[in-house]
Amino acid sequence: MDIKHKIEIANEEATRRLISGDPVLVDIAPAGEVIPGLEGRMITHSGPPIKWQRMCGAQQGAIIGQVLYEGWADSFDEAKSLLDKGSIRLEPNHHHQTVGPMAGTISPSAPVWVVENKSFGNRAFCRQVEGRQQFGDYSPEALASLHQWRDVWGPTLRKALLKMGGLELKTIITQALQMGDELHNRHSASSSLFSNAMAVAMAEAEILRESAVPTLKYITRHNLIFLGLAMACGKAIADPASNIEYSTVVTAMARNGTEFGIRISGLGEAWFTAPAPVVDGLYLPGYTAEDAGLDMGDSAITETVGWGAFTLGGAPGILALVGGTPEEAIAYTREMKKITTKAHPTYLMPALGFAGISIGIDIRKVVQTNLTPIIDTAIAHKDPGYPIIGAGLVRAPMECFKQALIAFGQRYNSQ
Repeated sequence: MDIKHKIEIANEEATRRLISGDPVLVDIAPAGEVIPGLEGRMITHSGPPIKWQRMCGAQQGAIIGQVLYEGWADSFDEAKSLLDKGSIRLEPNHHHQTVGPMAGTISPSAPVWVVENKSFGNRAFCRQVEGRQQFGDYSPEALASLHQWRDVWGPTLRKALLKMGGLELKTIITQALQMGDELHNRHSASSSLFSNAMAVAMAEAEILRESAVPTLKYITRHNLIFLGLAMACGKAIADPASNIEYSTVVTAMARNGTEFGIRISGLGEAWFTAPAPVVDGLYLPGYTAEDAGLDMGDSAITETVGWGAFTLGGAPGILALVGGTPEEAIAYTREMKKITTKAHPTYLMPALGFAGISIGIDIRKVVQTNLTPIIDTAIAHKDPGYPIIGAGLVRAPMECFKQALIAFGQRYNSQ
């Protein structure tokens, strides 16, 4: 059997596993209790591996915020001193079955979404989404929402979730896509569907008013609350497609504000990296492109499984946030068909004639077509201490895919 045929068989299996994913929210628990290997004074972060000294300003700011949140330091200077000395372990989320938005910082006491892929039995984790600390803001105001999540919102939702025995997420995702979400930066429908389900669960769990009311206000006013869930779903769906011999399918795309990295099924846990790209976006009042850092976050796991910017043509409402025209959005979605292996039979886009989303990014097709994945994203400041400053679109750097294809050839052409 020639190598091309072996690749096609392997990619068919990888795509089958991606399509078969059945994510269910099973818990909301402190990260140190559920994330494998997260223990002691350790913080996980977004993107491929990177040393503290090479981190961008926003990621450094977010990690300092996480140190202050845990109480390991009482001031910016004390936190920075601990990090400069290497007293805090820093490791990528992806090395722990985990993803995180923007800087992606997760520490032991922070509650995380726990999503199980019922088709394969694996679990994945993601922190909550907010607009300040994860972007590098370490102020008391920024940390206040982390404390509320730990002390009130997370435990209240956990009690309701465990009472209901878990929440199936595939049906929410399917419906949200048909209601105009793209499941990366637009979660208006999915967040509403999730909030409806949890409101009923809280009522049935007979949660006390002093916990139920603030939690209801939190989930019903948070249009991006489902993003953390979608990211955990994406990771839970993508991981079973990893480590398939001869497969050229991408299983992770992640950025840390310094580098952009990808992983390939047939190349195991190796990262292939290039400098993080500049985001083409729209800015909040008071900020311009001169303030912006480079692309950052694990949230491209959504595009890895066919959501996000891959479905822009079916979610034109997102353009008000990231920029562009409906015609450009449709063109992006059609482009992504050229670099993927199959259309998903369940996740459909009504605006494109109920076409299935494109799934299974193939590094061969990326290099052959000279088209890299399109990603919609938020924008962090280049310096620490700031909240979100904008949002936009970005292309994955071609260099990652060329490196991966060369490595793939070196590994398999001699077999």
